[in-house]
Amino acid sequence: MFFFRLLSRLPLPILYLLTDFLYLIARFVIRYRKKVIDENLMHAFPELSDRERKKVRNRFYRNFTDTFAETIKILTISEAEFRQRFAIVNQPDLDKPVQNEVSSLMMAGHIFNWEMGVVGTNLYSQVPVETVYLKVNNPFFNELMKKIRTRFGGYVTEKKEFRRGMLTLGKDPRIVLLGSDQRPPSSENRYQREFMNRPAVFFEGAEFLSKKMNLHVHYGKMTKVKRGHYRYEYIPLAQPPFEGHAPHSITDMFCEMLEQNIREQPDMYLWSHKRWKI
Repeated sequence: MFFFRLLSRLPLPILYLLTDFLYLIARFVIRYRKKVIDENLMHAFPELSDRERKKVRNRFYRNFTDTFAETIKILTISEAEFRQRFAIVNQPDLDKPVQNEVSSLMMAGHIFNWEMGVVGTNLYSQVPVETVYLKVNNPFFNELMKKIRTRFGGYVTEKKEFRRGMLTLGKDPRIVLLGSDQRPPSSENRYQREFMNRPAVFFEGAEFLSKKMNLHVHYGKMTKVKRGHYRYEYIPLAQPPFEGHAPHSITDMFCEMLEQNIREQPDMYLWSHKRWKI
């Protein structure tokens, strides 16, 4: 942990020099998951030429490696610098239901830099924030990510623990952050639908919780303004009452918003993930 804290104290422009090197390694030497990325982009953007998709892939490598610098920097970044680099739109809209004793769900996808989205929500919010995460197998890195995600407050809950305590959403109102585009294992209840021109499966935790407990739901839209600077916008997705809502309606709306977010900045999505494996 000491090494990462020491590294984190370097100015972000210096850390970017390190990730510039990682970018060259990922793109030209090990060609990190190139086949997976190319296949994903080919299905997602059939209207683009091979040359255009290659540009998206190369910019993806840049964003992917920059994320390492930005995430490590969070360990020691000052609040003032973080606020300069990360702006949030409509934060009161996310807080308001909780202030009125109703929990809010915030659904987000793996668009860079989603870790800054977690930290930024904790910093800007005026109400309790809980982030649900999947446990990392390596204990050291699991603890490191917990420290990063709670840099400016909030708390994290492993998914299995959240399931046991989710009924407290009624008596302990809070914002719950959910990474809603992760691929659920076959042992889970899964919902299959088209996503970026291919069948994909989704968790429906937000679907179940919002309709069961009459919770407000928002989508977290990430936009990269320039290197190291982001804007995060909370967009209302659904709110009670849910009578008349079709099955899977909230998951479907999330997927539509995520697709739109991806198409606006296609190099910002995590294309190296085998997201479409059924």
